[in-house]
Amino acid sequence: MIKRLIILVATLLAASVLAFSADKTTLTGVVSDSHCGAKHAAASDQAATCVGKCVAGGASYVLVADGKVYQLDNQDKFKDLAGKSAKVTGTVDGDKVAVESVEAAAQQ
Repeated sequence: MIKRLIILVATLLAASVLAFSADKTTLTGVVSDSHCGAKHAAASDQAATCVGKCVAGGASYVLVADGKVYQLDNQDKFKDLAGKSAKVTGTVDGDKVAVESVEAAAQQ
């Protein structure tokens, strides 16, 4: 009986770990701002300047990837990537991303 219970608990634990890790997604796109959105779908110096001005004016950083605009948490992670290509890993819920890690990506 105890052996069956241990096997059941181990199976449930393994299934929950697999389900949790499956929720993580990596998106590659361009860091834009909530005011301009998909207008900055391509990385450029011009986009970086515009995104910087918009964020200074109260807009928030967003990610334009796969033709969609994603809202991002952890805004402080994106300051150096404004208008540039980035690889964002996190949990996607609709159009929102709970960001776990961010790194620069090759220009798109």
